[in-house]
Amino acid sequence: MSDYPPPPGSWTTGLCGCFSDCKSCCLAFFCPCVAFGQVAETLDKGATSCCMAGAIYCVLLHAGVCLLHCLYSCSYRRKLRAAYGLAAEPCADGCVHYFCEPCALAQMYRELKNRGADPADDQKWNEQDSTCNMDG
Repeated sequence: MSDYPPPPGSWTTGLCGCFSDCKSCCLAFFCPCVAFGQVAETLDKGATSCCMAGAIYCVLLHAGVCLLHCLYSCSYRRKLRAAYGLAAEPCADGCVHYFCEPCALAQMYRELKNRGADPADDQKWNEQDSTCNMDG
């Protein structure tokens, strides 16, 4: 990946671009609650904890209604797209999460990582605490 930030409006990897980052792919497929929790915490800039978001996702995943966890993760895909001006590709957010949830989670994880907001970076909120304005 280049040193320049990706242009707004285009995803850095495709929905099925798992081979560009096998770690995010494995995390999304085998530990989706962890992958989602890290994405949610990153998108919410620490206001939502990884553990809380992951636990909610896990409960919704195992609630017996397959759409609940997809709806929850889809809302974060919308946040990600709004933050970086990304298009709804390859189809609407709901369809992406319903038909290919692990790929969607992996793509969101890669997108944040490729744009410099690595979801796995545990130190990101500790370093920013002194510079963040928590007023709103």
